[in-house]
Amino acid sequence: MAREGNFAARAGGWSAAHWKTATLAWLAFVIGAFVIGGLVGGKKLADSDTGSGETARAQAMLKAAGFVQPAAENVLVQSATLRAGEPAFQAALAAVVERLSLMPDVQNLVSPFARGAEGTLSPDRRSALVTFQIRGDAKDAIEPKVIEPILAAVAAAQAEHPGFRIEEFGTASATYELRKTIGEDFRRAEYLTLPITLIILVLAFGALAAAAIPVALAFTAVLATLGLNALASYIVPSTDATASIILLIGMAVGVDYSLFYLRREREERARGRGQRAALAMAAGTSGQAVLISGVTVIIAMAGMLFAGNAIFTTVGVGTMLVVFAAMIGSVTVVPALLSKLGDRVERGRIPLVSRLRRGEEAERRLWHAVIGGVLRRPLLSAGIAVAALVAAAVPAFGMKTKLPSYTDLPKSLAIVRTFEHIQEAFPGSSIPADVVVKADDVTSPEVQAAIAALRERAVASGRMGEPVTVIVNDAKTIARVDIPLAGSGDDAISFAALRELRSDLIPGTLGQVEGVEVAVTGLTAGTRDFNDVMKQRAPIVFAFVLGLAFLLMLGTFRSLVIPIKAILLNLLSVGASYGLLVLIFQHGWGASVLGFAGHPPIVSWLPLFLFTVLFGLSMDYHVFILTRVKELVDRGMPTEEAVQDGISGTAGTVTAAAVVMVAVFAVFASLRTIDIKQMGVGLAVAVLLDATVIRGVLLPATMKLLGEWNWYLPTWLEWIPELDHAPEPEPAAASGQQGL
Repeated sequence: MAREGNFAARAGGWSAAHWKTATLAWLAFVIGAFVIGGLVGGKKLADSDTGSGETARAQAMLKAAGFVQPAAENVLVQSATLRAGEPAFQAALAAVVERLSLMPDVQNLVSPFARGAEGTLSPDRRSALVTFQIRGDAKDAIEPKVIEPILAAVAAAQAEHPGFRIEEFGTASATYELRKTIGEDFRRAEYLTLPITLIILVLAFGALAAAAIPVALAFTAVLATLGLNALASYIVPSTDATASIILLIGMAVGVDYSLFYLRREREERARGRGQRAALAMAAGTSGQAVLISGVTVIIAMAGMLFAGNAIFTTVGVGTMLVVFAAMIGSVTVVPALLSKLGDRVERGRIPLVSRLRRGEEAERRLWHAVIGGVLRRPLLSAGIAVAALVAAAVPAFGMKTKLPSYTDLPKSLAIVRTFEHIQEAFPGSSIPADVVVKADDVTSPEVQAAIAALRERAVASGRMGEPVTVIVNDAKTIARVDIPLAGSGDDAISFAALRELRSDLIPGTLGQVEGVEVAVTGLTAGTRDFNDVMKQRAPIVFAFVLGLAFLLMLGTFRSLVIPIKAILLNLLSVGASYGLLVLIFQHGWGASVLGFAGHPPIVSWLPLFLFTVLFGLSMDYHVFILTRVKELVDRGMPTEEAVQDGISGTAGTVTAAAVVMVAVFAVFASLRTIDIKQMGVGLAVAVLLDATVIRGVLLPATMKLLGEWNWYLPTWLEWIPELDHAPEPEPAAASGQQGL
C-alpha cells in the first residue's frame, strides 16, 4: 500500500473510500450555494463607485449629497439639404417634441428654438438637438418599460418624416442598447463554452465518461461560485461582468485541475497499478500539484485587490472564489467519481476517436524527441525562444490605453452611428466633462457668477463648446455643470481640453470662491484618472503577486532557482502577449479576422487584469510540470533525464488543457465589444505561447543549462519544511492485482 502522504493524498483517499458521501456533499454544496445566492440576489456595484482619482471624488460628492442624476437624452433631427428655419424642418422638430411630450417619464423637454437652448443648432443649421431628461435616477431609466416607449416615440417620428434623420442618443438609450448587445454576446459565449469544451475533451480521452468528469466539475464549480459571489457581494458589490469572468476562469481552471488528476490516474492504471494504488498516486502527485497551482492562482488573482478600483476588487473576489471551488472539487469529488467508476470511466468510447487516441504513445514519443532536441542544444534553443518572445514584447512599449467608449462598439449598431452623427454636428455634446461643484448654497450669487464665468471662458477657449448645462440638487448643495469637450472624448484633443479645464479654467473661476469644492468626472476624466491610478498601483500589484508566488514556490520545491526562473519565464510570456495584443489591435493586424474597425487602443483595465490572470494560469502549467520533474529527481533520476521524461510525460495533458483554454478564450474573442474581444485574444495568445514556447522550449533548455543548480537552496534557507510531493509507489507488478 502507498503510505498516507500529503494532504491531497489523504483527501483523495478519504473521498475514494467514501465516494457517495463526498459526491453528495459536493452536490449539496453546489445546489445550496446556487439556490441561496439566487434567493439573496446580491448587491450590484453602483456606477458612482467605479471611478478612480478625481473622478471617484466627484462621484462620491454626487452620491453623498443624494444627487439624483436623471438620464440626459438628445434627439438629433438632421437634413442633408434643409435648414432649421424651413417649414418641413420645423414640422419634423414639432413631431418629435409632440410625441415626447406625451411620454410620462420625459421631463425638461427643450426644443432647439426655446430660450436657454444655446448650442443645440449646428453652425450650418442643418442639425438640431431636442434635449430632455428621463424622470428619476439614471439607473432606473434603462429599464425596458421606461426607455423602450421613448425610443418607440422617436422611431415613430422618424417614420413620419423619412426625409430627415431622427435619432436618439443619451445615457439611458446608449446603456440600454449596450447592455442588450453585451447580454446577447455573453449568452452566445455561455452556450458555446460547454459543448466546445466537451468536444475537445472527447477528442483528448476518446470516451464520453472521461470527458464528462472535467466538464461536470468545472460547471458545478462555476454554479457554486455564482451563489457564493452573490453572498460575497454584500461585502464587495458585484457587477454583471463578474459572472461572465467567473464562467471564463472557472471553466478553464476547473477543466485543467480535473484533467491533471484524471490523466495521471489513467496513466498509472496503464502502467499496471491497481485502482486503489493508481488513485493514491494520482492524489499524492497531481492532486498535490492542483493544490499548489490553485493557491498560486488565488494569490495572483488577489493582486487585483490592490489595484485601487472597485471593479478590480469585485472581479478579484469572484475569480478567487471560483478557483478555490474548482480546486476543492478536484481533490475531493474527482477521486470519488474515479473510485466509483473505476475502469468504467472509459465507457462511451467513440470508435474513430478511440483509434486516434491509440496514438498517445506516439504523441509521447514525439514530445520526447522534441524535448530531446532542445536538451541537445539548450543554449541555441533558449536563445531563439528568448529572442522571439522579446521581439514579440517590444511593441508593448507603444501600448496606448483608454476606457472603452461608444466609438469602440461595432459600427453595425444603430446607437454607434447615431453617436457619430451627433459628434460630427455637435462635438463633445454626447460625452461632456461633468464639473461637480459643492458649496453650502450653489445658487448663491458668488457661485452662480463663477459658474457663468467658467461657461464663458470654456466656450471662448475653443477647446470646449455649447450646449453647457447646469443641474442643481434639491438641497442646493451640489451643481453639476456639463461642458462638451472637443475631440472624440478619448483622444489627445479631448485630454488637452480636460487638462485646461482642470488646471486653468476651474482654478481661475470656481477656485476663487471660498468654501467651494470642485471635481471633474465624465468619460474623458474617467479614462485619464483610471490610467493614472493604474500606473501608480501596477508596481504594488506586481510586487504582491511576484513576491507571494516566489515564496510559495520556494517552499514547494525547496529551491531558490526554480521560483526565480519560473517568474522570469512567466514575465516573458506576459510581455510577449502584451506586444502581440498591441500588434493585433493598435496596428490592426487582426482587424479583418476578428471583425473590428480601425486601430483601437487597449482598454485601460486589461493590462493589469491580464497580468494577474495570465501569471496565475501560467504558473498552473509550470507547477504541474515541475512537480512531475521533482518527483522523478526525488526518486534518484538525473535532472536532465527527469526533465525529458517529466515534460514529455505531461505534454499531452498540458496540450489538452491548453487547447481547452484557448478554445474557451477564443469564444470570448469572437464577441462584438472591443474590451471583451481584447481580453479573449490576450488570454488565448498567452496560453498558446505558454504551452508551446515556454513549456516546450525555454523550460527544458534552462533546466538543462542550470543542471543541478536548479535545486540549489542556500544553507540559511534549509529550515524550510519539505513538502511531500508523492506517496511512495508500489511496484507495478505487485499492485496490478489490487482493486477496490
